[in-house]
Amino acid sequence: IVVSKMNKDAQMRGAINQKLIETGERECFKELLRAKLIECGRKDQLKAHCKQTSLGNI
Repeated sequence: IVVSKMNKDAQMRGAINQKLIETGERECFKELLRAKLIECGRKDQLKAHCKQTSLGNI
Protein backbone atom coordinates (compact mmCIF):
# COMPACT_ATOMS: atom_id res chain seq x y z
CA ILE A 1 0.00 0.00 0.00
CA VAL A 2 2.82 2.42 0.90
CA VAL A 3 4.74 1.71 -2.32
CA SER A 4 1.58 2.20 -4.37
CA LYS A 5 0.96 5.58 -2.69
CA MET A 6 4.57 6.61 -3.32
CA ASN A 7 4.30 5.64 -6.99
CA LYS A 8 1.02 7.51 -7.33
CA ASP A 9 2.55 10.60 -5.69
CA ALA A 10 5.58 10.40 -7.99
CA GLN A 11 3.35 10.10 -11.05
CA MET A 12 1.27 13.08 -9.92
CA ARG A 13 4.39 15.19 -9.31
CA GLY A 14 5.69 14.22 -12.75
CA ALA A 15 2.42 15.14 -14.45
CA ILE A 16 2.23 18.49 -12.66
CA ASN A 17 5.88 19.26 -13.42
CA GLN A 18 5.40 18.39 -17.09
CA LYS A 19 2.35 20.64 -17.35
CA LEU A 20 4.21 23.50 -15.64
CA ILE A 21 7.10 23.10 -18.09
CA GLU A 22 4.76 23.00 -21.11
CA THR A 23 2.94 26.17 -20.06
CA GLY A 24 6.08 28.02 -18.98
CA GLU A 25 4.73 28.42 -15.45
CA ARG A 26 7.64 26.49 -13.94
CA GLU A 27 10.07 29.26 -14.87
CA CYS A 28 7.63 31.88 -13.58
CA PHE A 29 7.42 30.09 -10.23
CA LYS A 30 11.21 29.80 -10.07
CA GLU A 31 11.63 33.53 -10.72
CA LEU A 32 8.96 34.40 -8.15
CA LEU A 33 10.62 32.18 -5.55
CA ARG A 34 14.04 33.65 -6.33
CA ALA A 35 12.68 37.20 -5.99
CA LYS A 36 10.94 36.42 -2.69
CA LEU A 37 14.07 34.78 -1.27
CA ILE A 38 16.14 37.82 -2.19
CA GLU A 39 13.49 40.18 -0.84
CA CYS A 40 13.48 38.56 2.59
CA GLY A 41 17.25 37.97 2.66
CA ARG A 42 16.99 34.19 2.70
CA LYS A 43 18.64 33.45 -0.65
CA ASP A 44 22.18 33.49 0.72
CA GLN A 45 21.17 31.38 3.73
CA LEU A 46 19.47 28.82 1.50
CA LYS A 47 22.45 28.73 -0.88
CA ALA A 48 24.86 28.13 2.01
CA HIS A 49 22.61 25.40 3.40
CA CYS A 50 22.42 23.65 0.02
CA LYS A 51 26.21 23.76 -0.39
CA GLN A 52 26.71 22.37 3.10
CA THR A 53 24.16 19.61 2.53
CA SER A 54 25.61 18.72 -0.88
CA LEU A 55 29.17 18.52 0.42
CA GLY A 56 27.99 16.37 3.32
CA ASN A 57 26.61 13.81 0.87
CA ILE A 58 29.86 13.34 -1.03
